[in-house]
Amino acid sequence: MAVPLTEPVAIGSTGPRMRARVAGEIAARHAAEVDAAARFPAEAFEAIRAQRLLGIQVPSALGGDGVGIAEVADVCYQLGQACSSTAMTYAMHQIKCACILRHRGTSVALERLLRKIASEQLLLASSTTEGQGGGNIRSSEAPVLHQDGRISLERRASVISYGAYADGIVTTARRAPDADASDQVMVVFLKSDYTLTRLQGWNTLGMRGTCSEGYTLEAAGAPEQILPEPYADIHVRTMVPTAHLLWGSVWAGIAASAVVRAQAFVRTAVRHSGGQPPPGAAQFGQALSSLRTLRSLLSSAIRTYERHMHDPKALAGMEFQSMITLTKVEASELAVSTVLRALRVCGLSGYRCDGEFSIERQLRDVLSSPLMINNERILANLAGTMMLSPIPSSVSE
Repeated sequence: MAVPLTEPVAIGSTGPRMRARVAGEIAARHAAEVDAAARFPAEAFEAIRAQRLLGIQVPSALGGDGVGIAEVADVCYQLGQACSSTAMTYAMHQIKCACILRHRGTSVALERLLRKIASEQLLLASSTTEGQGGGNIRSSEAPVLHQDGRISLERRASVISYGAYADGIVTTARRAPDADASDQVMVVFLKSDYTLTRLQGWNTLGMRGTCSEGYTLEAAGAPEQILPEPYADIHVRTMVPTAHLLWGSVWAGIAASAVVRAQAFVRTAVRHSGGQPPPGAAQFGQALSSLRTLRSLLSSAIRTYERHMHDPKALAGMEFQSMITLTKVEASELAVSTVLRALRVCGLSGYRCDGEFSIERQLRDVLSSPLMINNERILANLAGTMMLSPIPSSVSE
């Protein structure tokens, strides 16, 4: 795995970070094959389980590491430098873990699940999109049905990333058949609770190893598998902030990998040309500056979330929601521009699909970032809100 140019997104305990380095080395070894075959990164997740990285958010009293969002972001950043699909899969799992951890209330069943995630290193997938709703995760078509003390759910999920390889699925659903589409709950089903019937495949430009196929999900379980808090609260307080910060950290890792390759290309070219820099060398400073801006953006957003994460009023406020939502937009755009600048540094060597300086895979993978919850949808939704936002009166505000 490439050595980071700079410190990770945030600085915390070295425990998970050091273990992520071991897992990342294995992920990097198989990344090209995972991409070419559009297959699940099985070797990487075998290593991630061996390094006990799936349960790092679970409190130590329940068998995990008890780490916070900053340290999880560090792991995503490191894995992003090794294998984009591995990193994004890991990030999506940790988003679901955060939702369960922060919104389990006093549920004994959900506490037991957290213990199981830590002890057995379970991998959780996410199902939040379905039918005609597409990327609107604040709307559900399928309802949870209650009968004879049991619950059941059948939903046509347009995407369940790595669904066939997960140990459980965390899904949104309408609270009841007579509930509005936005009156949602979040439910956890383990593999023994559900069946998946494949609806569509996953043949894409990048992020091929996430295996984000569509399925009909048919599930049944106990009412205790429903998180006790409304999804509307989970969405605002945990789902959106965690998703945007961890996705952003993955994209930053991809960008860092491209910049590292660009740096290596320039150094090699200078050695072989008697000290003459290659034509694209002038672009390297811009690529590095763009990466630093991206990391600074994420680091600042992480600190803001940590400061407010136990204050529901602040999290629901217009200022925080606008900031965290725009963090996703800005991080994705910065990641793409950073990789493109690294490509210009390497020139044809970066454009090639073979060779040690190829940036082809990083570019294809990072191009997914503006499309994961489309930036145009986000900006359109924010347009009215932003018109009401005050304009800072000084540079220090």
